[in-house]
Amino acid sequence: MRRNLLARAAAFALLFHAPAAFAQAAAPAPAAAAATQDADPALWVVKDKDTTIYLFGTVHLLKPGLSWFDEAVRQAFDASGELVTELGSTPDLATVQPAMMKYGIAMSGPPLSEKLPADKRAAFLKAMADAGVPQAVADRFDPWLAGTQLSMLTLIRAGYAPDSGVEAALDAAAKAAKKPVSGLETVDQQFGYFDALPEAAQMKLLTDAIDKMDEAPGEFAKLISAWASGDAERLGTLMNEGLRESPELAKVLLADRNARWADWIKARLAKPGTVFVAVGAGHLAGRDSVQAMLKARKVKTKRVKY
Repeated sequence: MRRNLLARAAAFALLFHAPAAFAQAAAPAPAAAAATQDADPALWVVKDKDTTIYLFGTVHLLKPGLSWFDEAVRQAFDASGELVTELGSTPDLATVQPAMMKYGIAMSGPPLSEKLPADKRAAFLKAMADAGVPQAVADRFDPWLAGTQLSMLTLIRAGYAPDSGVEAALDAAAKAAKKPVSGLETVDQQFGYFDALPEAAQMKLLTDAIDKMDEAPGEFAKLISAWASGDAERLGTLMNEGLRESPELAKVLLADRNARWADWIKARLAKPGTVFVAVGAGHLAGRDSVQAMLKARKVKTKRVKY
């Protein structure tokens, strides 16, 4: 049970990009890694006679120094005429902040700290203060926003950085190669998924984030290890089981989105060309994965060996 809660909290760094973009602006820069380490994340391909679509699982937060953008991943990217990610080009704070204000801030009603159980309030307010967020601001956060940002900030303080994440590298490479970049979703959509959750589910996200602050970096390191070694099965077990503990969260944040993306991929096969699709690694792992959704739609995916 405890492991699942921690995995669920860490999952946002493998599922969602917009919360990480907001956390990046609020957090201190991590120290640089001492040495480069090799990583070989999983890569899949979907093909027909005139279309090739690569599927690559991203991690929105990584420690500097992990070498993953090489070998088959780089070859697939270079061979692609366009890049498709969750949100398109990496959103900056000017893009994220209006959506955050719309979907994540409550300008009236009881302060968030008063809604929390009494034994969680001090830890929450201290964590926000340590991140430079005054209580008057933190108290206006919706529970989902407070929970996702606390999870992200905990990982950033442990040395994981959005600037070192996969999307940042892919976006920069696409711009350098003048490849078009598009998104499967918008920032408003991603925030809207959380905003639509019942308050009880949102409060669960927040209290889990508070409870796991000390343990989350170690649990997240296990997820990164599975991703870096290309062990999609282990990644799915570590991450998605925590989400499935709450069927509502699993449906909204994982299964429904994967089904929509599978529909997009199937439709995209009707247009010739080569596309590099990069989405959160959790979406390409487990029984509700994009690959499983494609199989149900009679579309075959193949793991690229390298």
